[in-house]
Amino acid sequence: QVQLVESGGGLVQAGGSLRLSCAASGTFFSITLMGWSRQAPGKQREQVARITSGGSTNYADSVKDRFTISRDNARNAVFLDLNSLKPEDTAVYYCNAVVDTRFYWGQGTQVTVSS
Repeated sequence: QVQLVESGGGLVQAGGSLRLSCAASGTFFSITLMGWSRQAPGKQREQVARITSGGSTNYADSVKDRFTISRDNARNAVFLDLNSLKPEDTAVYYCNAVVDTRFYWGQGTQVTVSS
């Protein structure tokens, strides 16, 4: 059973920063793609960042130059540094990963940005 567990969400003022962390646990051979998505109330879930096992990254236009995704392959972990936060970044942020060719989601962590 593979689990993705996120941490690091919270309440922050506009212009502030947060770091989200996600670690995969369980028994598996490999994790290829890891990423973060978010879902704001009344909106569809949006993939905001992805990173391959080799370190190649991809970002949604809405977060480019403000968010940075990274990963630690030895710890089966992925991180998202959120900088210059805006109220419109308020959402539940979900970690996701392709583990042994199957797609998994974390349970989500709330990020709230006050104006």
